[in-house]
Formats: sequence, structure tokens, C-alpha cells
Amino acid sequence: REALLNTAMFRTTLALAAVAGAAAFAPSPAFAPKAATTRAVATQGPRMAVFGGDFSESVPFLKTPTNLDGSLPGDVGFDPLGFSEVFDIRVLREAELKHGRIAMLATLGYLVQEAYVLPFFEKVPPIQAHDALVKSGGMSQILLWTSFLEIFGGIALFSTIQGRRYPGDFSFDPLGLSQGKNADKLEQYQLAEIKHSRLAMLAFSGFVHQGFITKQGVLEQLGNFRPIPGFPEATFF
Repeated sequence: REALLNTAMFRTTLALAAVAGAAAFAPSPAFAPKAATTRAVATQGPRMAVFGGDFSESVPFLKTPTNLDGSLPGDVGFDPLGFSEVFDIRVLREAELKHGRIAMLATLGYLVQEAYVLPFFEKVPPIQAHDALVKSGGMSQILLWTSFLEIFGGIALFSTIQGRRYPGDFSFDPLGLSQGKNADKLEQYQLAEIKHSRLAMLAFSGFVHQGFITKQGVLEQLGNFRPIPGFPEATFF
């Protein structure tokens, strides 16, 4: 009798898992467009994509979000979570550029700090540098000046929302890359910036996680690779 109960429970679990798997491909009621009639729902069936229009260039099995029209540099229709349908796309681009620029500086600083330290600073591993700055008071100064800059960033953001300013544009161009004969290459430079920003955000995140796991710096690991603790030993030639 116990064996029969276990078999029945196993079959019930398999059936529920199959139903759940099929439901995962059906659009959520909160996002799926409402059908005109019950007959239309029956004939169309479930759809994986939740947006109307063409399929996305970056995610071919999903439709391109309606607010991603390709007008911004680097827009390839990638928004699987639908943030552009909830927030202003200009605010999202402002945040992406801000975090990307910080990540580019952080990535460069992370690598330089491993190779060279100013004479009046102590040599500290990048991961431990945070705690050292907190104890010395340096982190408080960074937060103070960052908060001061955020005031101007907030004012600029309001101008962006009102349509009087391009997202991320602070008129900072000391090398004149967007002026004179280089003005025609402005869109090319904007595309390069957003690509490098996205790459830097991924790179810095990888640096930090790699440091936590292997207890090595990036440059140190390049010259003396150490597998992740707990993984099987591997032979490298």
C-alpha cells in the first residue's frame, strides 16, 4: 500500500511539474495584451513575447519593447524585464551612463592599484581597501563629495526629463571630441562610451567576485592562476 501511495504521489508531482513548465511560457496577465474575445484567445494560444512589433535584435525569441525604438546609441532592444515600460527611458539611460562611467574609473583604478601605490599610501589588497578607507576616514570624504556632486546630477536629471538635455550630457569635453570636424563622429563616440560602460560594469563585478573567491588580485591571478577552492584539480599546459 505504501508503494502504491508513493507511486501516486510521484505521478502527481510529475503532472504538476509539467503544468508549471508549460505555464512558464504563457504571458503574465499583467503584461499580456487583453484579447478582444474568448474565441481570439483560443485561436491565438500562448505567446512567449509580451510586446508587440518585431522581434528583438539582441533576444531573438522576445519582441522588442515598444519604448526601445533605436533612437539612443547602443539600443538593440534588450530589456527582458520590461523596465523601459515602467520607467522613463531617459532616466534609465542617465543611470546607465552614470554607473558605467564610475565602473570604467573603478576598473582602471582596481588594476592600477595592484601594480602601483602612491608613496603616502599603504599597500592594501583591493578588497580590503574599503575597510582601510573606512577606518582612516577616507571613505567619509568620498561619500561627502559624491553626495555634493549628486545634487548637480539631480538638477541635470530634471532637465533631461523635461526634454532640455540629452541623457548624461554635462558638456564635459576637454579634448573637443564632439566639436569642429569631429562633430560628425559624436554618435560613434556615444556608442563607444555605452559599450565600454556596459563592459566595465561586468568587468568590475567580475574583479570583485574573483577577489572574494580566490583571494587573489586580477594581475596576480593572470600570472599565477589558482582554481576556485572546492573545484576538482585541473591540469593546465
